[in-house]
Amino acid sequence: MDWLLKLAIFIAAISILVVVHEFGHYWVARLMGVKVTRFSVGFGRPLWLRRAGRDRTEWVLSAIPLGGYVKMLDESEGRVAKKDLRRAFNRQPIPRRSAIVLAGPLFNFLFAILVYALLFTVGIDGLKPVVGKVDEDSPAARAGFRAGDELVSIDGKPVASWDQRRMHLYQRALDQAQVEVVARDALGVLHTRRLDLSALSAGRVSAGLIEREIGMYGYSPEVAPVLGSVEAGSVAAQAGLRTGDRIARIDGAEIRSWQEAVTRITASPGAALALTVDRQGVSQVIKLVPQTVERNGQRIGRIGVGVRAPELPPEMRVVLRYDPPTALWEGAQTTWDMSVVTLRMLYLMVLGEVSMKAVSGPITIAQYAHSSAMVGLDRFVMFLAIISVGLGVLNLLPIPILDGGQLLYHVIEAVKGGPLSERALYWGQMIGLSLLGALMLLAFYNDFARILQ
Repeated sequence: MDWLLKLAIFIAAISILVVVHEFGHYWVARLMGVKVTRFSVGFGRPLWLRRAGRDRTEWVLSAIPLGGYVKMLDESEGRVAKKDLRRAFNRQPIPRRSAIVLAGPLFNFLFAILVYALLFTVGIDGLKPVVGKVDEDSPAARAGFRAGDELVSIDGKPVASWDQRRMHLYQRALDQAQVEVVARDALGVLHTRRLDLSALSAGRVSAGLIEREIGMYGYSPEVAPVLGSVEAGSVAAQAGLRTGDRIARIDGAEIRSWQEAVTRITASPGAALALTVDRQGVSQVIKLVPQTVERNGQRIGRIGVGVRAPELPPEMRVVLRYDPPTALWEGAQTTWDMSVVTLRMLYLMVLGEVSMKAVSGPITIAQYAHSSAMVGLDRFVMFLAIISVGLGVLNLLPIPILDGGQLLYHVIEAVKGGPLSERALYWGQMIGLSLLGALMLLAFYNDFARILQ
């Protein structure tokens, strides 16, 4: 059932973004006077079809919900009646055809801008930008950051929540630059500190940049050693552990935090352990042997339990909210920054400076779609905006069969003074299909590799 739910949410997310992208093509085509014969969400056999409008356009839901297309009147795809020739796509001047092709990716970006603007207007729940922990000998420690510091601005941009300027830091890390951060210490004194990111390689820029590479973590309440979940059929379930149990001791040693429990269990693969747990005020001893698993080349112990998430104190919660004009500007800025970072990461991937493991496929996207939907509607909509930006950037790449490839054809046609030959178009199609096929295989391989790990 969990996988069915993930699949349903994934299909819903993809369908929304396909409609946004294809509606861009459709709307501008109609604006330019081009006749649209079909608007399809999905590929393959039609499951639902309806004809509507002056042109009797076919609105279709198809069997394979992994994309979509807008079909326009075009002489390259069949005979066109003489009265409709002026409305054929191929008869339009290059600027009009390019505008129609460009509209799909632009609508993806516009969708992201409007989503962020709406979220910023309504308000996004976040974590107060207070440093909870600083790793020793990290860029943050060398810059002078301490636990309790509150971030005020980064490179002159005000900071109101912990994640607000994360995308800006990605860009500065790719530049291997120095970042100026104004922070207020626990006594209320303002300090200007310089984060030196010159030693970071592009391959180390990831979602956990601030924490894993810069060495600075946001505030986190103490995590008690209380079980939030027990996997069915796991070592813990077979031994009799239950959700809500509090681990008090392991082999007689007192356990004060979740991390202490994790450390003891992971360090004991295949070794018998005696866990003293408190269950509804009653103490009991449960014996078990952690399963041996391999992670990052090391053998560790695993019993199959999850932590109960602690409550965040009200004073550490913030709501990031702007007036509508500022929200629109922030939405545009966020979309722009995300587009630039995505494009730069793709470029560095081609150069070999960023690992191909960073490429995610449908399975990973489905998992993120499900996770965001479970958190709340606002997080799911934000996830859609992020994926929409990625689709916009991907479709603008100069690869035949993508929108960027079509735009490249138009540039060549303008320089050449005439359309490309059918042979050139055929080989372009083959090259484009091969590149996309290879990309999809890589994405699926990475997805399955993550699952197996």
